[in-house]
Amino acid sequence: MRIGLAVGASSVTLGGDGELFVTDDGNGQPIGSIPAGVAWTVVPDTGGLRLVPPGGSPTERHAGISAVSVTENRFAMVSRRRYRGRVNVVRAGSGLTVMNRVPVESYLAGVLGGEIGIRRAEEAQALVAQAVVSRSFALKNRGRWEALGFDAWADVRDQVYNGVSGETPEVWSAVRRTTGEVLEYDGEIIEAYFHSTCGGSTAAAEEAFKAARGRPYLRPISDASGGGHHYCDLSPRFRWREEWDGTKLRSILSRTRPPGRDRAAGGDGLQRITDVAVTGTGPSGRVTELRIVWECARPGRPRRAAAGARSAVAEHGVPAVRHAAGRSGHAARRGGYGIGTRPRAVSMGCDRPSARGTGLPQDSHDLFSGDSP
Repeated sequence: MRIGLAVGASSVTLGGDGELFVTDDGNGQPIGSIPAGVAWTVVPDTGGLRLVPPGGSPTERHAGISAVSVTENRFAMVSRRRYRGRVNVVRAGSGLTVMNRVPVESYLAGVLGGEIGIRRAEEAQALVAQAVVSRSFALKNRGRWEALGFDAWADVRDQVYNGVSGETPEVWSAVRRTTGEVLEYDGEIIEAYFHSTCGGSTAAAEEAFKAARGRPYLRPISDASGGGHHYCDLSPRFRWREEWDGTKLRSILSRTRPPGRDRAAGGDGLQRITDVAVTGTGPSGRVTELRIVWECARPGRPRRAAAGARSAVAEHGVPAVRHAAGRSGHAARRGGYGIGTRPRAVSMGCDRPSARGTGLPQDSHDLFSGDSP
């Protein structure tokens, strides 16, 4: 697996807790060795990069470098974080791309702790299940970031990968017990979506993801455990509540709605918010359309916007909106259970007579960009 640690970096700190051997990534020729505990800096240069040792002169220019620890049970380090395998740094665009080349099983050992957290001894089977799901996700999606030169990001764009710092004996036990195991359907590795909290019921893939296709194995499943309880109700994200006063909501809309002719010179054209209401829900009960009405800069002509459709990407920590309400002079409220899709805004445009009152969407944008918990 090639794991992307950074893209467009202005510099990279490279070293190790053992001796690090550095070669030219293009021709394999040796460049030098970095002693244990010493850090060199990698900086971009015209058409390539250079290494700068402490107090020394930069090396000659290279298109890319490869570094590996040559000390037993010691590791390469990037920005003080340890990694197994090999670290590659290449010049890409205006900055540097850093990736960690590591065997799949070692990658999983650095992933499980970040995805499922610390588990007690009696929860060993949870780690085993996570190992199979994470391996399936990794192999199914390997290469989807090929344009950037790697297979997966080291963050929530794929799976959280912490390198050696994420490893524990329990994690390695789960990885070894399931070596090579994946989930398959009809002879192919499944689309292995997973999440921390399902909010009472999972949603069909096509409800949660904009471009997803339906899968027989991704049908909605209830999380009820009986007696009014749910298996994931111990999660701090199972229930949530957030309130925005009129000033906060107006600020969000001013930043995130697209440019339009209703934006007055020297301002954004958005005046008093008059109404917030849910106008559409999906099969799982999550909000698919949230209509917000505000006054334009031109008096007497209200502008309407509906937050609807499905988010393009399901993100960790984004809540599944179950309800929302508000009116002039009062706070707008969002609440729900678990995580899920993020509403998007579809503006109707009060300054376009052909659209006024018809409810025909003209453009869309992310209403809650940067403001979701």
